[in-house]
Amino acid sequence: MANKKKKRRVLSYLFSYDMNLIVAVLFLIVFGLVMIYSASYYTASMSDAFRHDPTYLLMSQLKYSIVGIAVMLVIANVDYHFWRHFAMLGLVASIVLILLLLVPGLGVTVKGATRWIRIPGIGQFQVAEPVKVAMILFSATLIGNYSSRLNNMKTFITVLIPTAFVSVLILKISNNMSTATIVLGISFLMAFMVYPKYWPFVLMGGAGATGAGALIFYLKRKLASGEAGSGSGFRGARILAWLDPYSYESDKAYQSLQALYAIGSGGLFGKGLGNSIQKLGRIPEPYNDMIFSIICEELGIFGAGLIILMFIYLLYRLYSVAQEAEDVFGRLLAIGVFSHVALQVVLNLMVVTSLFPTTGVTLPFFSYGGTASVFLLFEIGMVLNVEKQSRFKKEKELREAREHERAYEGY
Repeated sequence: MANKKKKRRVLSYLFSYDMNLIVAVLFLIVFGLVMIYSASYYTASMSDAFRHDPTYLLMSQLKYSIVGIAVMLVIANVDYHFWRHFAMLGLVASIVLILLLLVPGLGVTVKGATRWIRIPGIGQFQVAEPVKVAMILFSATLIGNYSSRLNNMKTFITVLIPTAFVSVLILKISNNMSTATIVLGISFLMAFMVYPKYWPFVLMGGAGATGAGALIFYLKRKLASGEAGSGSGFRGARILAWLDPYSYESDKAYQSLQALYAIGSGGLFGKGLGNSIQKLGRIPEPYNDMIFSIICEELGIFGAGLIILMFIYLLYRLYSVAQEAEDVFGRLLAIGVFSHVALQVVLNLMVVTSLFPTTGVTLPFFSYGGTASVFLLFEIGMVLNVEKQSRFKKEKELREAREHERAYEGY
């Protein structure tokens, strides 16, 4: 009898998940697959690289999504404390992976950025994705270790130094400003959540806003005087194109303007699924970081709003898990995943709507990318285990309290 009860509890543990979180994730995955097919079928059918197969990118993303879901469900049953032992290994592995981008034959350069590693006979993957997971684990461990002493700026800066180092490596070696910003931003937000004072963040935010304002003012003056040109560098050129897109509409601002045309033409309910005009060669790689503009064009404000609401709900669930976690490490893990998703969604939507210069940040679950899907679902799996551990601990305490109460009543 006791063995049967124990078996039932084990099975209950293995197959018990936060269904609210899982449903939100599955909704975004399925919706993302539909939109990847809609956004890519014309490009895929016209391209030799995709064998003129309109379903090529859909089937590729579907394959990775299935693998990712399986990974998520397996990781959801692995005690999240287990990953703490790999924190330092993750940091070292991240540095090694970034340095491997410099190795001829391994690092793959596309449009001036070296972000992929090619493994002969297997394929290629984007280094940034495993690095994000590793830095969430490392930051959660390091910040957790310092949490009781995280009451001064010196300690706060100390816990951010390793992540800042990795971010600089990413920027210098892979020329990937967006990923460097996200990696540092994740750790910053994780530390912010456990730091007892808020005024330093107000000062840092003010300093950052002042610096950004000064840069924009300087570039605007260059534009007004006609001095803006090739000397600005490619990041400066992106900001110039953002500030004055119609002066660069044939090159640097072309993609951004075409995305805005797509958004504007969608109206309230859109042109209908599959009926986008802008994806027919006007927006380069419409299935990538600009896919939200295709969503707006085909499904209108209504469809885009539905996706934003689902992302808000997903973030709400991730934050709720963080608040209910049984220890600091679990809380930090959930906050790390929350920060990752939030930063990417907000940055992507700001770029697509031209509220921010072009960065190349993808939209989670919607932009095409197998590596990103698998590793993001790995992160979701860790959060599911944080929720599961917390819930089962509370249920166990409640069960023991009831048994104690019954035993007391027996006397």
